[in-house]
Amino acid sequence: MMTNIAYLGMGTMGSGMAANLSRAGHDVKAWNRSDKPNSVLEAAGLLVTTDLAAALKGAEVVMYCLSDDAAVEDLVFGAHGLLSKVPDGAVVIDMSTIEPATSAKERAAFEDRGNPFIDAPVFGTKGEAEGGGLWVVAGGDRAIFDRIKPLLDAVSETVHYMGEGGKGTAMKLVGNLLVASQLQALGEALTLAKKAGLDLADVQGVLDVADFKTPIYAGVGRGAQAGDYTVNFALNLMLKDAKLIQAFAQRMGTPVPTAATAQKYIEASIADGNGELNASALILAIAKEGGVDLAQ
Repeated sequence: MMTNIAYLGMGTMGSGMAANLSRAGHDVKAWNRSDKPNSVLEAAGLLVTTDLAAALKGAEVVMYCLSDDAAVEDLVFGAHGLLSKVPDGAVVIDMSTIEPATSAKERAAFEDRGNPFIDAPVFGTKGEAEGGGLWVVAGGDRAIFDRIKPLLDAVSETVHYMGEGGKGTAMKLVGNLLVASQLQALGEALTLAKKAGLDLADVQGVLDVADFKTPIYAGVGRGAQAGDYTVNFALNLMLKDAKLIQAFAQRMGTPVPTAATAQKYIEASIADGNGELNASALILAIAKEGGVDLAQ
């Protein structure tokens, strides 16, 4: 069944999801703060407006996936004033990776005015967003989730209901901790292997088949050996996530030493000018400290 959707924020993730929702047969109005060319949307036949009221007109569902807490605060509570403009009864779905406290604040505000709210952050980057292969973790009222799940299906490989409001946001930070841990461990392992005189191509052959294999080890391992840090998810954004994980864990009273160490190397790599490279570029700082070049 077709749904009238306002998708707000046409960055890397938002544009891919908006395009896939349109291809799935939904009526999508795309909004962005600035008017700039977007080949992903053009390929899907979508036009972008900078008029938020026009994008929201008639929307049954409002979705957005923004870069950080500040962007969400600005959209919802700040200059753009989404909270005062969202259509009565429209379901609001925030797919951003943000502080659980920020998500709870917007949930309370929307629900107070009668708009159901789902937190539904995603795992995946540019390729998955454009290919409809994201992994969604959602929290909120189960009946509302069941109603909007077909929209999440249209942008994802799998959708996971994690429980009440806020559980999707929490699961996203748990998952991002694992991502940071794997990138850091891979950087340490490749650096140690290079220092030990191992051929990294031979090392990769073991990483591909052993019982600790992961897609990150396979893809990022080869990328590091090729010196390829083409951006899918920028290192600058990963720094934001490392800080979110630590703040969340501190409130939960849970130690996350890996996140703290990852932040150290992320910051070091950014200081070397790698902030706009892929998040895997944290490996460069580990290799630099170890005195090796992983590129072969």
